[in-house]
Amino acid sequence: MFTRRLATAIGLLFALIGAQVPEFSQQYRQRLGGALDELTRVVAAFGADAAKQSITPIEAIARLEGNPDPLAQARGVAIEGDIARRGKLQNALDAMRNAGPLQRIGAMAVDFDPAIGDDTLQNFEPAVPVTSEALLVGALALLIGWGGTHVCAWPIRRRWQARREARRAAAALGRWT
Repeated sequence: MFTRRLATAIGLLFALIGAQVPEFSQQYRQRLGGALDELTRVVAAFGADAAKQSITPIEAIARLEGNPDPLAQARGVAIEGDIARRGKLQNALDAMRNAGPLQRIGAMAVDFDPAIGDDTLQNFEPAVPVTSEALLVGALALLIGWGGTHVCAWPIRRRWQARREARRAAAALGRWT
């Protein structure tokens, strides 16, 4: 009996935690889209700056990386990394958008970006209320519902007990007579 109850409690806990995975995936997807939007803006601004110089972005990166100034070289490496990351994030977002509900979780796992995942986890808000306030209110509601049910059922139980006792008394009298 105890094992069955413990297993039920642990199963409910796992279900509660497992129910958060789709919500985490959804919040991750939103952050992924936001990061992609910002990288797109940075890359577009760099492309516009290169176009003003009548060169391609690739030529602008080569010029920056070939510059003797360490700051310019670092900027060339950084924008090159931004362009590559933008492509990776775009592929990841496309995979999540084109996947079905459960496949999104798999797509997230395959193309998981640790920086975005960490930011998502730091700001994660559960879909099922599992905050201390929600658990307290839930416990109080459980007690109110449990107690209310017993109060409402009390007259019915009393009537059933009275009938049962009357039947037992009648049966006992029938045996002794």
